[in-house]
Amino acid sequence: MKNQIVILMLLMLAAIQASASELGLPPVPIPVDNPQTPEKIALGDKLFHDARFSADGKVSCATCHAQSKGFTDNLPVSEGFNGLTGTRNAPTVLNSAYMTSLFWDGREPDLEGQSKQPPINPVEGGLPNHEPILEIVRDDRDYARAFRKVFAVRPDDISMDHVAKAIASFERTVVAGNSPFDRYYYADADDAMTEEQIKGLAVFTGKGRCVSCHTIEQTQALFTDNRFHNIGIGFKRIQGEEAETAKQFQMAKRSGANVDVTVLTQQNMSELGRFAVTDNITEVGSFKTPTLRNIDHTAPYMHDGSLATLEDVVDFYNNGGRVEETDPLSGFLSGGIRPLELTDAEKQQLSAFMKALTSPDLERFTNR
Repeated sequence: MKNQIVILMLLMLAAIQASASELGLPPVPIPVDNPQTPEKIALGDKLFHDARFSADGKVSCATCHAQSKGFTDNLPVSEGFNGLTGTRNAPTVLNSAYMTSLFWDGREPDLEGQSKQPPINPVEGGLPNHEPILEIVRDDRDYARAFRKVFAVRPDDISMDHVAKAIASFERTVVAGNSPFDRYYYADADDAMTEEQIKGLAVFTGKGRCVSCHTIEQTQALFTDNRFHNIGIGFKRIQGEEAETAKQFQMAKRSGANVDVTVLTQQNMSELGRFAVTDNITEVGSFKTPTLRNIDHTAPYMHDGSLATLEDVVDFYNNGGRVEETDPLSGFLSGGIRPLELTDAEKQQLSAFMKALTSPDLERFTNR
């Protein structure tokens, strides 16, 4: 048992070191009030995988963010306790440490806040409040010892903030760069990408204009601008009813409705996107730009999981924010969304390039 603990600590220490040196990525930002330690990361790893923190004892963070599936669940929308489904596709935890806001609509500013929401959502963890989680960690001897060592607190003093900080610390080690693109672009390894992928990079930064939102910088590439855009996904569901849907949401919000619960249980409300957080009518239907790193492992795509393959995504953008060229356009569409007029060869090259964003370091997680 002691040997296993030592091995786990060494793995966690390696993760801390790796997070600061992944090719193509900046050092992981660490909050001043939640510094990383191997013991805290190990505790967060355990909490992340504990299915007892749900109403049926079958749903953990890892249920929707499975290591073997690119830290997603590869479902259009996630399944919570008792098989209930929400309205949103599970974003990957990979490189979420670099996100300046969490959830598709950015309703939480950090990983600590994000981790508190799913257990008490009626279609995710299904718990009425956080108290069942605290009862478990306070009564479990292993947890009690770990929290005492990490946070210097007695069992009765363990709070949900402590739980959230530990989970967030683990998630900040789930970092993966060093992809073929990184080796080609940042390490001058000309043979790291195929000729088709190199041509796809040219489409990505040129005619396809993908780089406008999925950013590449001189020394690093997050492949997200951490901003919110209306690209047309989900528009048809509330077409012609955008203003009325927004009005209904605002009324419910003023009456005390929980935003997290509302957007995951009411499909039309979910399509309001960033508006649900800001009440800014210009942000109706705007959703956060996802990272493209390791995108080949995280299908299906978009906030509602409505596009099954990377080829579908390329076609959608090539059609100017429409699944079919004959579909109507959203009146709230972001300005940069317009037909790309890519050739079939260019579309294939673009899809091939995105597959070059897969990190070989994924094995570090899937084998853990």
